[in-house]
Amino acid sequence: MEDTLQAQAPGRYRDLCWAMAKTGVIGYGGGPSVIPLIRYEAVTHYKWADDEQFAEILAIANALPGPIATKMAAYLGYRVKGSLGACAAVIAHILPSAVAMIALMSIVQWLSQSAIVQGMIAAVVPVIAVMIGVMAYEFGERAVKGLGKVLGIVLFAIAFALLQLLGVHAAIVIVLFLAYGAVHFKLAERIKNRRNRPKGMRKESGEHHTWNG
Repeated sequence: MEDTLQAQAPGRYRDLCWAMAKTGVIGYGGGPSVIPLIRYEAVTHYKWADDEQFAEILAIANALPGPIATKMAAYLGYRVKGSLGACAAVIAHILPSAVAMIALMSIVQWLSQSAIVQGMIAAVVPVIAVMIGVMAYEFGERAVKGLGKVLGIVLFAIAFALLQLLGVHAAIVIVLFLAYGAVHFKLAERIKNRRNRPKGMRKESGEHHTWNG
């Protein structure tokens, strides 16, 4: 399995570590802001995965416990270079930020009250918001394309109601949707076959089931 993954996503340790280090340093604001950066490195730049595979990685990472960025870094590292690649990717992703955090800890109070730093934070927030919005739109467009417009909109509405109105934990919602997604295409094919079946055959089939009952 490891050899297969490496064959699908060839790469070098240097590229892997550099990509994960960049996402760890530039990704301001936690996991959600890092996801578009990881997607750019993995899908657009190095082509370790395509958009569909990245969406699956994101869904699985959301369902598992722990920080999402490190989980995605570990998976991509494993995909590129196996177990050692996973370790290297996680270390490269966390280490620069950890070192910077330790170095800045002594002056954090001054930074928090600095007008310059506050201006920098205020200026970068719209950029992060646009990056997340673009990624959400692309994933939404892909979901509607795969599920169909009507069903896609219905599932979006259900997800919004569960997350925002009912306050259901995100991991529970993701698991529920993963469970549905596992049987979606089988259900869709069964409904399509039933609709395409001639009316006489459907009536006869219904009478047969009634008689057996």
